[in-house]
Amino acid sequence: MNSIKNVPARVLNRRPGHSLEAEREQFDKTQAISISKAINTQEAPVKEKHARRIILGTHHEKGAFTFWSYAIGLPLPSSAILSWKFCHVLHKVLRDGHPNVLHDCQRYRSNIREIGDLWGHLHDRYGQLVNIYTKLLLTKISFHLKHPQFPAGLEVTDEVLEKAAGTDINNIFQLTVEMFDYMDCELKLSESVFRQLNTAIAVSQMSSGQCRLAPLIQVIQDCSHLYHYTVKLMFKLHSCLPADTLQGHRDRFHEQFHSLRNFFRRASDMLYFKRLIQIPRLPEGPPNFLRASALAEHIKPVVVIPEEAPEDEEPENLIEISTGPPAGEPVVVADLFEQTFGPPNGSVKDDRDLQIEALKREVEMLRSELDKIKLEAQRFIAQLKGQVNALEAELEEQRKQKQKALVDNEQLRHELAQLRAAQVEGERNQGLREEAEKKASATEARYNKLKEKHSELINTHAELLRKNADTAKQLTVTQQSQEEVARVKEQLAFQVEQVKRESEMKLEEQSDQLEKLKRELEAKARELVHVQEALSRTEQSGSELSSRLDALSADRDELSRVVRQREADLLAAQSLAREKEEALSQEQQRSSRERDELQGRLADKESQEQGLQQRLLDEQFAMLRATAVEARRILQDAVGKLDDPLHLRCTSSPDYLVSRAQAALDAVSALEKGHAQYLTSRAADASGLVAALTRFSHLTADTIVHGSATSHLAPTDPADRLIDTCRECGARALELVGQLQEQQALLQARPGLVRTPLQGILQLGQELKPKSLDVRQEELGAMVDKEMAATSAAIEDAVRRIEDMMNQARHASSGVKLEVNERILNSCTDLMKAIRLLVTTSTSLQKEIVESGRGAATQQEFYAKNSRWTEGLISASKAVGWGATQLVESADRVVLHTGKYEELIVCSHEIAASTAQLVAASKVKADKHSPHLSRLQECSRTVNEMAANVVASTKSGQEQVEDRDTMDFSGLSLIKLKKQEMETQVRALELEKTLEVERVRLGELRRQHYLLAGATGAPGEEEPSQPSAAPRSGTKKPPLAQKPSVAPRQDHQLDKKDASYTAQVVN
Repeated sequence: MNSIKNVPARVLNRRPGHSLEAEREQFDKTQAISISKAINTQEAPVKEKHARRIILGTHHEKGAFTFWSYAIGLPLPSSAILSWKFCHVLHKVLRDGHPNVLHDCQRYRSNIREIGDLWGHLHDRYGQLVNIYTKLLLTKISFHLKHPQFPAGLEVTDEVLEKAAGTDINNIFQLTVEMFDYMDCELKLSESVFRQLNTAIAVSQMSSGQCRLAPLIQVIQDCSHLYHYTVKLMFKLHSCLPADTLQGHRDRFHEQFHSLRNFFRRASDMLYFKRLIQIPRLPEGPPNFLRASALAEHIKPVVVIPEEAPEDEEPENLIEISTGPPAGEPVVVADLFEQTFGPPNGSVKDDRDLQIEALKREVEMLRSELDKIKLEAQRFIAQLKGQVNALEAELEEQRKQKQKALVDNEQLRHELAQLRAAQVEGERNQGLREEAEKKASATEARYNKLKEKHSELINTHAELLRKNADTAKQLTVTQQSQEEVARVKEQLAFQVEQVKRESEMKLEEQSDQLEKLKRELEAKARELVHVQEALSRTEQSGSELSSRLDALSADRDELSRVVRQREADLLAAQSLAREKEEALSQEQQRSSRERDELQGRLADKESQEQGLQQRLLDEQFAMLRATAVEARRILQDAVGKLDDPLHLRCTSSPDYLVSRAQAALDAVSALEKGHAQYLTSRAADASGLVAALTRFSHLTADTIVHGSATSHLAPTDPADRLIDTCRECGARALELVGQLQEQQALLQARPGLVRTPLQGILQLGQELKPKSLDVRQEELGAMVDKEMAATSAAIEDAVRRIEDMMNQARHASSGVKLEVNERILNSCTDLMKAIRLLVTTSTSLQKEIVESGRGAATQQEFYAKNSRWTEGLISASKAVGWGATQLVESADRVVLHTGKYEELIVCSHEIAASTAQLVAASKVKADKHSPHLSRLQECSRTVNEMAANVVASTKSGQEQVEDRDTMDFSGLSLIKLKKQEMETQVRALELEKTLEVERVRLGELRRQHYLLAGATGAPGEEEPSQPSAAPRSGTKKPPLAQKPSVAPRQDHQLDKKDASYTAQVVN
């Protein structure tokens, strides 16, 4: 539809007035029509004229209330294309609408988010785009509400950008991050659109492709401004912060730069954008933010929207308008001038002739302006006629659409009737299904067939319900389209009447202007007469002024004579003053030369003194910097040891670590004292600070290295905490040394910050010290041999006792019980023999370890040096001896029928776990290729098998011995059966509660056992040295050994044979 351009203000002002209600109703109707035409389900781009009317409406009512009142009623969930075009129109309204639109849109954020989430969950091509577009709109609204300095069009000057960023570096940092997020949303939308389109030229010229590409015009406008602002802010950040801190910002900017450049390049190649927008070209590479002068090379990208080309057609003259006065009027005016002022005097023209010529030119100008107004009126009339024709054509098209909608409505009603009939059929089928379900118990095959039929009917019914809902929705849309056609018809009739009224007003206004020009011409003639009368009065006053001029010339001569006399006196006085000034100036020059000479000498002395002082300071600082550089190398080497795989074999003791940490703390105090002395002394003596820094760097590096070595022998959690504390200590020490290398940061250096991690290392070292033992370390070697011998003796005694019990059982029992007792005792005997072989092999392996590892030291010294490992061996051997004793006690009670079979099973599990502990403690320091280690692992597997045989024998014997009475309920009545059932349920609940309580108690006992084992240490408890000599009643299980103080084995060092020990420990 053609729109009227450049309508004169006087034409608009002459429109007939309406009441406020009528204007509001007309405005609402116009907005409703524009919104319905801009946001529809046709896969075509939004027409610019409809969007422009919506934007003008927001400026008219200073907000978007009317827009949202109609937009809320749109069926956005029903069509993805409708939602896509709604997002496009909302984007244009946000950019070009009234500033209050942002606040109105803020109230409907939830609606926008719901539309995006709805289409984001559906697998629809437009739906995915709508989801991304709604996220962009929400980000845009939030950004501009948070930063009101930036309008929704994002067009501000550099001064406003500087003011919005402020001087706080945190605000600049945050604003840059928000702009990055804003740019990410814009680029994500463009990438999603291009991903769904084939970028061929033909696609960009199709209506479906243009529907997707149209919103990218606003995206290009936003991205050009965001790119310029992020470049400015990045340069400002790099001028205030170090480059390493902004590495993440630079990486993110480079990624966005390449995406934006690719987006602009692809859009420039499309014919659709070439006629709508002029896209700028970005440079080949991103700006170099590390070079401040690169800001001058940055060129702001400018997006140009070409204006619409004006119509070149000349409209035909529909109405003849009379042109000015008749042809004879200028002649009459000329005769009137000649009669009043006489004919012209040849080539000499006076003022009256000039005024006459000026009036003639003005008349010609007015005539030409009148011609222009006439042509403009004709052009407007032609445009109005074309607009009327277009409205009539559109009305005819709407009539056709109405007829088509009526036909479609009839078809939909017919389909609805069919669907209802199908629904009735479905209900009848459902009744048949219910009847078939009652007969389903006859046979299983028939039941399966009816079940399949039932599922098919349910699917058919659901499909019919969905079709019914779709039909109702289509009927609603058809009714809405009919109402819209009626509204459009009324609007077109009103616009035709309005066009007619405006044409009539235009004609009346042109006639009024012609009358006005005639009146102005007559007024000019009257002004010319008044000017001639004023000229005659001026000639009379000129004679009076000439007489006054003669009198004034006489007075002037007298005054000039007096002035010449005064000037002579003034020259004499000036010559005298000049002589005195010359003498005074000579004296001043002489004194100034002497003063300058003395000041020069003084300045030379001061400059020499300052140079020497500065040289001394520079030399002192150079020495301090060289020391700091060397200290930094030492600390970096120490910190590197934390991650060095070759350092994993290095170990150290907690005692030495504590001594190093304490020395490092003393060095920190000396460093603080030297730093304070260097800052307060005027001569800046750095000798004390250099000495303190050298000692501090060596001791701190030594502490870090020994902390890492100590962690290799520590348990997992303390080792991790010790490593982390060493890293923190190294980081703070490197930061302090770095501050001491820079003269400006030297004043802010705080050596006391290193004290905290050093104190943490000291505390961890004290915690890692071995617990105090009841025996001296030199007795550990003897105790190991003593415990191993005691364990062997206890096992031998257990074997003898089992043989005695077997002999007694053969005499005291017979039958099934004798068979069960013999099988249990034989399995116990085999287990004891396997344990005895394991202990013997473990003793041989320990001797091999001691001989290969002690070097020139004695056996006792080797055990004392490896005290933690020795404690583990002692604890493991005690556990094995205690387990053998308990197994014999349990077997004795089972044979005598005074014990429980469960005790024997638990003792078997405990022996397997104890032997696994002894094997683990023995193989810690053993060579993986040692033959004794292989035999020890083989013995361990044999012990596990024998323990399993004991458990199996015990369970099978328990099943044979236990009496299982047959349950005879024939003599019980119904009431008695119910009573016994309730009593049995009560007993079952009591047993379940007892089981739960006992399991909780078992967990608490194990937890307390582990706590006692970790707090006191295995060798520190006072127990009988001979497990076999302990009394048979009241025997206590020794606590578990602490974690061996050795470096953890790597995964590639473990073999398949080690899995058996872990499994037994779990038991």
